[in-house]
Amino acid sequence: MQLRKMMLVLTALGAMSGLMAGCGDDSTSPGACTSNDECGESEICHPTAQVCVQTCNSGSDCPSTAKTCAPLGGTSTTSICQCSTDVLCNGGTDSESTGLVCSDLDNVCVTACTSNAECTGDRTCNVSTGQCEEGDTQPTSCSGEGRSTCAHGQICSSGTCSAPPAPTCQNYTAFPNKADLGTTGPIIYKVETVGAATDSFCDPSVPKRLRVRVSAYSSTPFPARSQDLSDFFYVVTTGGRSNATVSSSSGNYTVSGANNDQAQIIVSLCVAASSTTNSAGFYFKDGNFACHQSNYQ
Repeated sequence: MQLRKMMLVLTALGAMSGLMAGCGDDSTSPGACTSNDECGESEICHPTAQVCVQTCNSGSDCPSTAKTCAPLGGTSTTSICQCSTDVLCNGGTDSESTGLVCSDLDNVCVTACTSNAECTGDRTCNVSTGQCEEGDTQPTSCSGEGRSTCAHGQICSSGTCSAPPAPTCQNYTAFPNKADLGTTGPIIYKVETVGAATDSFCDPSVPKRLRVRVSAYSSTPFPARSQDLSDFFYVVTTGGRSNATVSSSSGNYTVSGANNDQAQIIVSLCVAASSTTNSAGFYFKDGNFACHQSNYQ
């Protein structure tokens, strides 16, 4: 009898944990977020749904509410647990919960909307289905460079709004922290080689100073001083990362824009005296990964 009671308790606890798993921390309230820092260790903040979602390598890593492991999409190669039905989002056929829907746009469990204010970006609420649907689309044409009139996460390229180039360099391939990337942080839209020369800035063992200019935009102001710049990283070909080195000397860090949302940052890399080429990766936390190949004398 005691064994039977214990089995009933364990079964009940298992059912409760199944209901609590899923999108965010529980099936009735997906974890809202604006950055990866607000999510769990194995989660990321979905860039458009703005809820914490589980990362995965296979479907076995996913809860019963969102059983499909598939790439997030866009410029990210991170795979996340994706849902397929509203019923599963709410805990299955035995659950009485109806507060969640499987987003038609993002394939993740979200709280059913009741007004446009509950939808992200320019999406609008279909109150009959609880789905946030595409509203007015962002302009596809633009002028200049950087964000211009494009949506955050896009760049103006040849007069058209598009995603930044997908990274293909060895630096990115070997990079183990791809979950740190996204489309909500500062977006790098251009990387240029400034020049290379022997410089006392560098150690005699690697005496040549390679200077690379990184141009980026942000939804929040960049700090006024390079010393206060944070979460900006340089990635080597083996995938290792370090804080990007920016000299405090005049001309190495320039902030502009009405809200200080543009930055031109010259990163200093110390390389061997015989070096004539360098492969580098750069990114801001929750932003895109930019590859750059420098050729110099």
